[in-house]
Amino acid sequence: MTRNLNKTYDPTGFEKRIYEEWETEGCFRAEIDEDRKPYTIVMPPPNITGQLHMGHALDQTLQDVLIRWRRLQGYCALWLPGTDHASIATEVRVADELLAREGKTKEEIGREAFLERVRAWKELYGGRITEQQRRLGNSCDWERERFTMDEGCNKAVVEFFVRLYEKGLIYRGKRMINWCPVCGTSLSDAEVEHEDIAGNYWYIHYPSADGGKGIVVATSRPETMFGDVAVAVRSDDERYKDLIGKDVILPIAGRKIPVIADPYPDPKKGTGAVKITPAHDPNDYEVGRRHGLPEIVCMNFDARMTDEAGQYSGMDRFECRDAWVKALDEGGYLVKTERVSIPVGRCYRCDATVEPMLSNQWFVRMETLAQPAIAVAKDGRLSHVPERFEKIYLHWLEDIRDWCISRQLWWGHRIPAYYCETCGEITVAREKPHTCSACGGGAFRQDEDVLDTWFSSALWPFSTLGWPEKTPDLSYFYPTSVLVTAYEIIFFWVVRMVFSGLECMGECPFEHVFIHGLVRDSSGRKMSKSLDNGVDPIQVIDTYGADALRFMLVNGSSPDSDMRYSEDKMESSRNFANKLWNAARFVIMNSDDETGSEDDFAPDEAALRPEDRWILLKVNEAVAEITRNMEKFELSLALQKTCELIRDAYCDWYIEMVKERLYGEDEDLKRAARSVLVAVLSDLLRLLHPYMPFITEEIWGCLGKDGRLIADRWPSYDEGMRERYAEDSAKIETAMGIIRAVRNIRAEAEAPPARKLTVTVVADDAAQADIIESTAGHIERLANVSSIVALVSGASETRTKIPEEAMTAVVSGAEIYVPLDDLLDFAAERERLAREKEKLEGEIKRLSAKLANEGFVSKAPQAVVAKEREKLAKAEDNFAKVAARAEAIRDK
Repeated sequence: MTRNLNKTYDPTGFEKRIYEEWETEGCFRAEIDEDRKPYTIVMPPPNITGQLHMGHALDQTLQDVLIRWRRLQGYCALWLPGTDHASIATEVRVADELLAREGKTKEEIGREAFLERVRAWKELYGGRITEQQRRLGNSCDWERERFTMDEGCNKAVVEFFVRLYEKGLIYRGKRMINWCPVCGTSLSDAEVEHEDIAGNYWYIHYPSADGGKGIVVATSRPETMFGDVAVAVRSDDERYKDLIGKDVILPIAGRKIPVIADPYPDPKKGTGAVKITPAHDPNDYEVGRRHGLPEIVCMNFDARMTDEAGQYSGMDRFECRDAWVKALDEGGYLVKTERVSIPVGRCYRCDATVEPMLSNQWFVRMETLAQPAIAVAKDGRLSHVPERFEKIYLHWLEDIRDWCISRQLWWGHRIPAYYCETCGEITVAREKPHTCSACGGGAFRQDEDVLDTWFSSALWPFSTLGWPEKTPDLSYFYPTSVLVTAYEIIFFWVVRMVFSGLECMGECPFEHVFIHGLVRDSSGRKMSKSLDNGVDPIQVIDTYGADALRFMLVNGSSPDSDMRYSEDKMESSRNFANKLWNAARFVIMNSDDETGSEDDFAPDEAALRPEDRWILLKVNEAVAEITRNMEKFELSLALQKTCELIRDAYCDWYIEMVKERLYGEDEDLKRAARSVLVAVLSDLLRLLHPYMPFITEEIWGCLGKDGRLIADRWPSYDEGMRERYAEDSAKIETAMGIIRAVRNIRAEAEAPPARKLTVTVVADDAAQADIIESTAGHIERLANVSSIVALVSGASETRTKIPEEAMTAVVSGAEIYVPLDDLLDFAAERERLAREKEKLEGEIKRLSAKLANEGFVSKAPQAVVAKEREKLAKAEDNFAKVAARAEAIRDK
């Protein structure tokens, strides 16, 4: 061995050093190698505004597990990192900072000056998260790191936009869009988070223009009444047949609006009559288009009322609501208010209530693009893990609307559309045009808006590899292998990457989508700033180490559910690392003369003992199982099996079994034990490395190995080993079963661990008895047994040799007897039972007196009295058992 491990496991002493060595030596670099199969993961790019949170830590640990595993398997493994420019989040952050520090708005300093501030902010803070990712142990190819607004990605975005426009799949039009009045931009449907809140239906009377009874309409947004242009009812609704075609009066405003027949209203909802406001509701907009109704805008993009609201002009929407409802009530138009659950859309960034607004925006026609994305899921070219998420993916695609891609922001990819200053003609081009094709003019202004962040993120799997150029990286590493992501951004990102990849590359961008849950706090709540329950992964790493955090995250993760973070789990994870450290240190200390290459550590087959063959077979079988689990993305299950193999089979059993050989005088036995210890530890480190890379690499470096563990090989499965080692392995399993049984008997009898026991084992047959005798040494040492007698069931002398008073246990192929005299210190037991009898007698006396008190029995609740009687019966039962036990051992 080259050196031993420090006495105490302290990850701060080696994690930073090891990562720097990996990076310096190019261990993460993926070089194109046509003789090897590529394995590619593109990291979901975290926002430059952020810092590493538990969601990132889980997501990236899972990716790193996969990439390290495939690297060990010999794949040319590329994990491509990068960050996202995050249009809305970054712009809001910098604008807030500008206002706080200088008292200026972005409009006051102008677009170019503001973008300079954003770029400076990005240079200052944008690299923070990548440094934190290094602390986590991410084995990314940092030389290929990308940014969604770097020159190459920008070129890809412009190219994609122009191609879609030229195919008629991008258009500019006035449509109903989702508008965030706080962020000041449009949002796609996927960027709106829907929830049901407690709200009101206000039932408002619209008088008839001809003096009739009028009509009552229920609405949850009375402030939009100023934009009403009609009231719609179903043509088959008997209540309103006579009103169809007539006019009603908009309350207080006095404007006439028609009653129209349309299939949209639900007769069972509210009154069955619906106010139609085409400029402020997507369903009303469709009704308005069907009937050729005008579009009256009563609310501005800052959520303040327009002049159409009369005296309420300039008021905030919710202030107007309160004042308007009060006026309607005072005017006698408010019929009633009903408390109901109201669906509300909120901005995914700032949580503000989103307003449906009419606006000129850029859209992607989705129907044509959606069909190939649906097909790849249905024909198996794209698989979701777990499979149930495919239904969500398909539901979103099959019910998709055109995608609004323009955003009223400054930070982002500016839309490559140019307006002729002379005639207004729109030219979409890769570069600014020189001459207008319509009028010959030469003055142009570029569209002020930027593209939705997800428009550039949709190209991430291939723009990062060089598209639209046909680069060697793109040819070799695309399509990628798997996308790892949380279920909450299937709509935002996964779907868009799939249809974009199919459109640009003709191939699905990845074969698998591996979906995981969220990390919640110990109470199951989502971590958030408002709840102040977030946990900083870097602080956790500082306390426990990156390996312990990674272990906890994967060990607790399941594709089907969220996981909970807790300090107890972190303590358990660190304890496992500490156990591995101590075991490895023991092996190294006892194998300091075992040096050389891997072949030098290979155990000599002829020198192997049964326990050696047992552990080798145990590891061999586990390699096959764990590899299958990894291939099915059952990463948590694979880790659990690896953990059990290390903690239980290797540390608790094998090391204890071979200690006698290591401390003995027989050099051949010692050498065989050392070689197996090192060989098995080597494979265990390989299995664990994807999950806990730092501790495994540090231990590996102390084993005298050639090269680094990160660049080594995944353990291989020996198909013939079971046939060769099964017999010896079964012997050890038999011994282990007996040891466990004796330990359980000792614990049940509360016999001290140091007390020596004698054990009689009655085997089912002579062959089993021989096995027990051959492993008696292990049983005696590990169960602390002074002697073990193996008998054969049915033999004439067997009954006479079985102790008369004994505790028993049954294991496979044998029955175990341990004499009571060995287990118990009868004098001490008699004293203990006497104390227990005295205690129970006092309890019985107290309860009996209480229940004999008529005042208590008559006045106390019956449930209380019944509880006391139950306590008395239990005490009397326990007293009888203790007394019987005391009598049984009185003369012992």
